[in-house]
Amino acid sequence: MVEFRLPPGLAERAREFAAAGGVPVEPRLASTVVLLRPPFEVYLLRRVPTMAFAASMYVFPGGGVDPRDATVQPDWAGPSPAQWAARLRLPESVARSVVCAAVREVFEESGVLLAGADVDTVVGDVSGPDWERARLALIGRELGFAEFLTRNGLVLRSDLLVPWSRWITPEFEPRRFDTYFFLAALPEGQVTRDVGGEADDTVWCAPADAADGRFTMLPPTTFTLTEVAEAGSIEAALAAASNRDPADAIRPI
Repeated sequence: MVEFRLPPGLAERAREFAAAGGVPVEPRLASTVVLLRPPFEVYLLRRVPTMAFAASMYVFPGGGVDPRDATVQPDWAGPSPAQWAARLRLPESVARSVVCAAVREVFEESGVLLAGADVDTVVGDVSGPDWERARLALIGRELGFAEFLTRNGLVLRSDLLVPWSRWITPEFEPRRFDTYFFLAALPEGQVTRDVGGEADDTVWCAPADAADGRFTMLPPTTFTLTEVAEAGSIEAALAAASNRDPADAIRPI
C-alpha cells in the first residue's frame, strides 16, 4: 500500500470524520482511462455541478463497474483475463470486469472505442448516429457492453490499455471508489467529442499544463498527470507502466 498525504482542507475533513466516529462506506470498484494523443496531450472532462462525486472537477473518463462487466464475457484480444488477473492481483472475473469497465467508460464518456473486428484492427470513426444510439443505450444501461460488441462483430482490444495505478477514495467521503487507472493512446482515425450528460466541458491539454493548477481537480488526477508528464512522451509513458505495480493501492492519509 502506498500512502498519499491529503491537502490541508481534505485532511481537516478527515479529522472531523474520525472525531465524530464516522463509519466508512465500502468503496465501489471502478476504472479510469488516461487517454493520450500526439504530440503529448491528455483528455479531460469536467463533471457537472450536480454530480454526487467530483462535482465541477476535471477528471479522466471513467466510472463504476457494471455487474454485467463481470458476468458476461465479450470476445477478447490482448492479454487474457487470467493474465490481467495476475497483473492486477484480482480474481479473474473481477479483473475482466475492471478491463471491460475501462473500455466501456471511455466510449461512453469520450466517444472513443478500443475495439476492432479482430485482434489486429481497431474501428475508425465511431461518431455516426448508429454508434451514438448505442453509446446512449450503454449509458442508460439498456444495453450491456458485451452485447454491444457482439452486435457489431467486435472484439475488446484489452492490449490497447496499459495499467498504471490504483487509488482508493479516503474513508471520510460519502461515496468511495476503488479505482484502477489505465493509459491508452487515441486510436488512429478516432476523435473525441463533447458527449454531454455528466460533463459540461472537455479539453485536450499537455499533461504538465493540466497539472499546473489551471483546472480544479481531485488529488489522484493531479498526481497522475504529474507522473505521466514526467515520462516526457506518450511512448515513454506507456513503456514506464511496465515498471509499475498497478495493484498497489494508494490510500490518502
